[in-house]
Amino acid sequence: MKTYNNSSTTTDFILLGFPCTREGQVLLFVLFTVVYLLTLMANGSIICAVRWDQRLHTPMYILLANFSFLEIWYVTSTVPNMLANFLSDTKVISFSGCFVQFYFFFSLGSTECFFLGIMAFDRYLAICQPLHYLTVMTGRLCTNLVISCWVLGFLWYLSPIIVISQMSFCGSRIIDHFLCDLGLLALICKKVPVVELVFSILIILPIITLVLFMMVSYALVLRAVLKVPSAAGKRKAFSTCGSHLVVVSLFYGSVLVMYGSPTSKHGAEMQKILTLFYSVVTPLLNPIIYSLRNKDMKKALQKFLEI
Repeated sequence: MKTYNNSSTTTDFILLGFPCTREGQVLLFVLFTVVYLLTLMANGSIICAVRWDQRLHTPMYILLANFSFLEIWYVTSTVPNMLANFLSDTKVISFSGCFVQFYFFFSLGSTECFFLGIMAFDRYLAICQPLHYLTVMTGRLCTNLVISCWVLGFLWYLSPIIVISQMSFCGSRIIDHFLCDLGLLALICKKVPVVELVFSILIILPIITLVLFMMVSYALVLRAVLKVPSAAGKRKAFSTCGSHLVVVSLFYGSVLVMYGSPTSKHGAEMQKILTLFYSVVTPLLNPIIYSLRNKDMKKALQKFLEI
């Protein structure tokens, strides 16, 4: 058996992706190219709308613009390499390229978890503490929360991924996926249960903690909304939170199915579909959901597109 480790300049891995005929690979290339470009344009439009419309210079929309910026990088961490893989005969990715993708994919994913948490906190303050909202959610606090999400997200998996990259890899080097993720652990020559346990805890901990936090937040929001006397006020409150709830459900729902149960319960194809959904499909759907259910965002996007 040949051993591959990080000391070898020729070390690489093979990403199987979505095995099919050459014609099928080309079709998938065209499909995901369109999805990728639409995702960039949709999220980019929200960033530009918030930037150029003074009415949207509020914490909620500033967080949304940062979230859209995050989505652009999140989808970029997977799709360009996947597109190249569709047209490649060898499906090879270098050792360094694989670990760079591994790190950025999980770091951006954890950053998204934290962003959804602070967006829920923002909605809680706006609806449950409306009189204190502007004094609590100041521009400085909003900036600090955004910076904290990025810093914490990129530090969360740094140590374990560095440790994994120093290990030796054996066997076929084949990863039955379209990206470098936890499938790398199966290729380690000498299994280290502690590393796998730490990585599993790092994945589950923020997901469970933030899901519970958002459940409590929205329970309090619901209680506050039900106390609003006017039907128009209730509709406005539900409209404000509805988009975020849909986005949270799409992302956390698929992530919980993927990582909330043992990997052995999911076959390779199911893992690909779930990963594809929360890493490629949701970044495309999120700006559509936010713009469709928000009148201010609709007006800002219309104004931006008319420029």
